[in-house]
Amino acid sequence: MQWTKQNEQTVYANRWFSVNLADVELPDGRHLDHFLIRLRPVAVATVVNEAGEVLLLWRHRFITDSWGWELPAGVVEDGEDIAVAAARELEEETGWRPGPLHHLMTVEPSNGLSDARHHIYWSDRGEYVGHPVDDFESDRREWVPLKLVPDLIARGEVPAANMAAALLLLHHLRLAEG
Repeated sequence: MQWTKQNEQTVYANRWFSVNLADVELPDGRHLDHFLIRLRPVAVATVVNEAGEVLLLWRHRFITDSWGWELPAGVVEDGEDIAVAAARELEEETGWRPGPLHHLMTVEPSNGLSDARHHIYWSDRGEYVGHPVDDFESDRREWVPLKLVPDLIARGEVPAANMAAALLLLHHLRLAEG
């Protein structure tokens, strides 16, 4: 069953997102109003070192009043290459410059409400270039053994679904190689 968008109008917009209202036709011909959030792409990146540790941020999210492990992430600027944005965010938030990035996955964290796409990358090496410019975004930055990822997720220490999915895939891919 496919829903068909007949039209869409912006209700509110700013630099980061817009809230739109769509007229949607259902397969049986009925119509409904459906609000949606249009978002800029998000670029995410991390490094997995030779010891099998992944570089993570421990941060607080005021919206949900929760603490958890996350990968460095941020909005892709207009005209910016997504992988370049991922490398930029990693360096700004951790002080580590990644080696060549590999695309891990692209996820849609809330596709019933939003068109958000998070593009997640990783590198098998990085270079520490100094204290992070955006150190205000996290309480600390740590190298966490990938083998601990399933337990961290089970304990609720990785509350963001996109981060949990990426870390589980990295865990699977990197530990399967060893």
